[in-house]
Amino acid sequence: MRPVYLLTWLFARASFALGHRWRVLNAERVPLTGPVILAANHASYLDPPLIGSGVCRPINYLARESLFRSPIFGWYLRALNVVPVDRDGGGAAGLKGILDRLHAGGAVILFPEGTRTRDGQFQPARAGIGLTVIKSDAPVVPVRVFGTFEAWSRHMKFPRPRRVMVKYGAPMDFNALRAEAKTCSKPRLKQIYQEIADQLMAATAKLEPVEDAP
Repeated sequence: MRPVYLLTWLFARASFALGHRWRVLNAERVPLTGPVILAANHASYLDPPLIGSGVCRPINYLARESLFRSPIFGWYLRALNVVPVDRDGGGAAGLKGILDRLHAGGAVILFPEGTRTRDGQFQPARAGIGLTVIKSDAPVVPVRVFGTFEAWSRHMKFPRPRRVMVKYGAPMDFNALRAEAKTCSKPRLKQIYQEIADQLMAATAKLEPVEDAP
């Protein structure tokens, strides 16, 4: 970890421990080296730092490109391995930035739902993450966050001291769908993108707030 990232990582861990009594479950499931996609439900602004703070490796994040307009804040975001994307999180430039990080052996957090939930419930998955999975060769780890909606939902101006938790699932292998995607028709390819997104949301939903048996 670079100095700015390391200091921010340490500060985030301390903040979650003191302010939110956090728990981290099964972080060992995230590979410490090599490319990996972390696919999580999205309930709060707290989700990215919570997921990234729970693992002992640098993580690449996504943020709206407009946030990079400030020279100082833009420099800070880049020091935190943030990839600029358009408002909807798509676009060719954003996809290229994500794939570049993965091809370089990095870890990237993606949210299949695309945006924060309004009511605390899971939202339908969007096909965009399926495109990213197909174009990379990275394993995909489903991740579930708990308590972040109650701590800082999109309806709150400031965070509250509620307990939060993050749990990492077993890595998922999409090699069969990747192989099919190389030769299938365009309509089938779109189906594959959505299938991957739906499978990831289903795997995330199955994660429970308890330790798995060894």
